[in-house]
Amino acid sequence: MTTISDLPEDVLVELLSMLPAQDLICACRLVCTQWRYVVDLTTLWKRKCQREGFHTQNLDRSIPDWKIFYMLCNLKRNLIKNPCAEESFQHWKLDKNEGDKWRIEELPGPLGREMPDPKVHKYFVTSFGPCFKSQLITLKNEGYWNELMDEKRPEIVVKDWYAARFDCGCRYEITVRLLSEDYIVLEEFHPEPVVIEQWSDAMWREISHTFYNYPAGVRYIWFQHGGQDTQFWAGWYGIRVTNSSITIGPWTLL
Repeated sequence: MTTISDLPEDVLVELLSMLPAQDLICACRLVCTQWRYVVDLTTLWKRKCQREGFHTQNLDRSIPDWKIFYMLCNLKRNLIKNPCAEESFQHWKLDKNEGDKWRIEELPGPLGREMPDPKVHKYFVTSFGPCFKSQLITLKNEGYWNELMDEKRPEIVVKDWYAARFDCGCRYEITVRLLSEDYIVLEEFHPEPVVIEQWSDAMWREISHTFYNYPAGVRYIWFQHGGQDTQFWAGWYGIRVTNSSITIGPWTLL
């Protein structure tokens, strides 16, 4: 009697490549020696990448491990939750909330401008006292297992958008830390504060940073941003922030 194991290798690769990655690794590899061999083939994972749109021809030479490449592509998404204030302040910890406190406004806001991304409709705005908010990302909970972070060390890309009102000066700050299991800072991005003078162009600007070749042991990412106005006016004349993101993925996709 003919069985699935009698199929030619290329046909078996095509069939197995249709299955979810978790099933391939946790179930199919355990079926028999032949299936383990096929599941570990570069061609299978390359086919999965092609099938799901993660592959283009010019990337071939820069991908040393197609299985890891597929996993990173499949996991890649914004790890910051509620980046554009659509869920009020849910998922954010308000570390400092002084003056008239944080507030959410609709774009473009008073004496402001629209975002370059038309899908963004709201922003967070600070007051005349220091206003800072943060998120702590647990990588294991997001699907990034310890061995992946320690051995492959995929690039971690941080982006944030900020803007001022036209009529008031303000100050913007951002800090991002890669933390160990014991919350020790392994690497940090903390640029000089951005001070925007009164009567600015009120344009939205992006700040970005890429962590690469960082030490082994990264288990958490801590993101904090905020600021205040520089003229101490009552109300919400301080820095505006929105569309924050942290993504992890193979450098070839960035």
